[in-house]
Formats: sequence, C-alpha cells, structure tokens
Amino acid sequence: MIFTIIFLIFAILLIFTSIKAVHDKNIVHSATWLMFFLFSMAGVFVFLGASLIASIELLVYVGAIVTVLVFTLMLTGGKEFE
Repeated sequence: MIFTIIFLIFAILLIFTSIKAVHDKNIVHSATWLMFFLFSMAGVFVFLGASLIASIELLVYVGAIVTVLVFTLMLTGGKEFE
C-alpha cells in the first residue's frame, strides 16, 4: 500500500514538473524543472524495480546533459522567451 502511494506521488510529480519545464518562460528555470523531472523519473524506475536504469539516468541525464545545458545557458546569457 505504501509503495503505491509513493509511486503515485512520483507520477504526479512527473506530470507537474514536465508541464512546468515546457511552460516556464525563463530558460534556466525550465532546465531546473527538467532536472527535477529526471530525478522523479529515476524514482519511478526504482519503484518499478529497474534500479540500474534509474542510476544510469541519474548519471547520464542529470549528471551530464542537464549540467552541460545549464553551463551553456549561463555562458551564452540565455534570455527569456518572447
């Protein structure tokens, strides 16, 4: 029962963070919401029993791609969408 409740919390968090990542006007905030989305996706994978996929997702996507994205936005002076 508790696993179902935690899984539903992660699922709701997935939906909320994905909507915020798409609709946020600030690019840096959108990248931050993307990072939270990927963390919650890793949580869903853990509760589905795929801990290897969750750890690979954390290392590759959150650890590398989002970090490079944020550094790129900071160095190029990412502006808000018009």
